[in-house]
Amino acid sequence: MRVSIIGSGYVGMITGMGFVKLGNEVIFLDVDEEKVQMINEGRAPIYEEGLEELMTEYREKYRATNDYREAILNSDVTFICVGTPSREDGSIDLRFVESASKEIGKALGDKEDFHVVVVKSTVVPGTTEGVVKPILEEQSGKMAFKDFGLAMNPEFLREGVALKDFLNPDRIVLGVKDERTKDVLEKLYSPIDAPKVVTDIKTAEMIKYASNAFLATKISFANEIGNICKKLGIDSWKVFEGVGLDHRISPHFFRSGLGFGGSCFPKDVKAIIKKAEEVGEEPVLLKAVIEVNERQPIKLIELLKRHVPELKGRKIGVLGLAFKPNTDDVRETRAYPVIRRLLEEGAEVIAYDPKAMRNFRKFYPDVGERIDYAESPREILEKAKVVLILTEWPEFEWLDYSKKIVIDGRRIQRAERTAEVYEGLCW
Repeated sequence: MRVSIIGSGYVGMITGMGFVKLGNEVIFLDVDEEKVQMINEGRAPIYEEGLEELMTEYREKYRATNDYREAILNSDVTFICVGTPSREDGSIDLRFVESASKEIGKALGDKEDFHVVVVKSTVVPGTTEGVVKPILEEQSGKMAFKDFGLAMNPEFLREGVALKDFLNPDRIVLGVKDERTKDVLEKLYSPIDAPKVVTDIKTAEMIKYASNAFLATKISFANEIGNICKKLGIDSWKVFEGVGLDHRISPHFFRSGLGFGGSCFPKDVKAIIKKAEEVGEEPVLLKAVIEVNERQPIKLIELLKRHVPELKGRKIGVLGLAFKPNTDDVRETRAYPVIRRLLEEGAEVIAYDPKAMRNFRKFYPDVGERIDYAESPREILEKAKVVLILTEWPEFEWLDYSKKIVIDGRRIQRAERTAEVYEGLCW
């Protein structure tokens, strides 16, 4: 099948190359000329394990353009994979979705064949039919579910293992309204052996939010218990090892520590909070999830100051800037509030991350331009007596932390065994 992908960020690139791997031809569309050029040269515009190798292997099966008409007229199904960032009030910003819908609609007006448009961007319930559909119909002069298909197909990709998640998912959710669209998507996903959950469009939108909100809740719950455990002298990881063996609960997402970040959990929980308030509900639990997550970086600083009461003029080493290992993504990384607080208190910061230093400097210029960057993790240990571990990169397990004060937000066992002074955030 011929597939077009609007947006070449994490979701777009993984979705597109995943479909290429399954035997389809893919056209990527992006307004960023640099990304278009990189894709056409077989280079990945993002870092994700295995992505660039896949692009090299299937070089003849995909291409990129910035021309919507070219993309739509030369494909059978289009996936909208653009960003939906948060506004200051927590609601999602739909400008990229609206812009993409407008351009897709214009191109659909020139197409005779039945074409399916699929929203894969994370949007609050009601957006696909209440925002995307009217734009597509107005711009194309056609009717959704009759002249063209419209569906919602949420993604559940974990950065760092996203390609594996796409090809071996726990489930595939298809929010559809007409049989022709359902048939197209079922055929497209037929090579993947996973449960196919077929729902109405609004339900599919809500499944994504409910999933992410629950996982974020597990993390904040683990951290809330972890904070109590710390004061009682209890290892919260041992606690959750026991709790997680209950088959009703499972051990996943019980890694207490610095909290969650990334492009999904913070944004999605805030968005569903805002949507709940709009319909007259008070989401007390979800607000607490965000509150606990916002507190964790401050708790790490408080723990640091037990051992280094005066931070002014002290050189502090930071290991890890990405929001999680195996990615260069720094969106909502917990490293940002930690480093910002260090700088506010007059500390000198030297940081290292194997993939995310360039992005950290770019996305957070207010602090990124004021810190030094090391060429290796060993340089951090050579230059700083005090070290904070903020991302659990595997290579940090091989360092010698002797003669160091280590405050660990991610549980690096080597640091726990070898540091002169070691404090874990929740253990």
